[in-house]
Amino acid sequence: MLTDEKLIDLKAMVVKPRKKIKLSNYSTKYVGKALNKTESELLLEAGRKHLAEVQDKLYAHNKYAVLIVLQAMDAAGKDGAVKHIMSGFNPLGVKVHSFKAPTPRELDHDFLWRHTVALPGRGEIAIHNRSHYENVLVTKVHPEWILNENIPGVDSTKKIDNKFWEQRYKQFRRFEKNLSDYGSIIMKFFLLVSKKEQKKRFLERIDDPGKNWKFSLSDLKERAFWDDYQGAYAEALSATSAEHAPWFVIPADDKWYARLAIASVIARQFEKLDIGYPTVTPAQKEQLQKAKLKLMAEEENGKEPKEAKSKKRSARKK
Repeated sequence: MLTDEKLIDLKAMVVKPRKKIKLSNYSTKYVGKALNKTESELLLEAGRKHLAEVQDKLYAHNKYAVLIVLQAMDAAGKDGAVKHIMSGFNPLGVKVHSFKAPTPRELDHDFLWRHTVALPGRGEIAIHNRSHYENVLVTKVHPEWILNENIPGVDSTKKIDNKFWEQRYKQFRRFEKNLSDYGSIIMKFFLLVSKKEQKKRFLERIDDPGKNWKFSLSDLKERAFWDDYQGAYAEALSATSAEHAPWFVIPADDKWYARLAIASVIARQFEKLDIGYPTVTPAQKEQLQKAKLKLMAEEENGKEPKEAKSKKRSARKK
């Protein structure tokens, strides 16, 4: 099952709060022997059904909101994870948001604004494919882009120093703590893919006409900043992982394992919640039985039951 610690070791993936990490200390591949691709896909299929049942209770319970954050380098498998893991969810209770470069309207607000309006309501699940963390990742690699935000006092890249980034991490911690205090369950996933595997997937996208649309020259340009991104991710994860909003580093070279690992994390976080269908009071049960009797008395063709007609005739005679 998804909650079997012997199959998926979550302790090895979670980033301990405020502990500095190096991504080079994490594996990009599945290193165990308990699973293979076929077994993993069978477990994931069963897991989807389980997650769908939990989602139904979450929606009915209407107390918690769930925010799932997916971050990764290009071609790490975020879109595939959304497709394969979340396909069992009821789309009425799930919202997926993919954040790209901010628009002029979004830049006229604070950098958290567009992410705030995409947050889930109670009983809902929101999946942010890329997220507010882009504001300490791509902008850290390209600090000149920060100038587009027109922040008072920040008029040159010289002002975008370590103090600036520490302030942003602090804002993220405060933002997520506030969400947690009001009933949001936050899970943040970083899909760790190797540079070698990314190259392989880029070449597949170029060689396969059905995947050409997935490749952009901008992806290749960003690949040139690989080491810078690895450093930015390590710093962001170290600074913002918390008990109420943990980061999980997911080995992503093997897509089948990455999907199962993410599903396992979600299942185990859901297990911690005390959720169920709303309790029906005795008075409500009595009303339900009355409604049932009324429905049972109806004829399938839409005509009134004979008993009801007889009572109406008697009432007219009186």
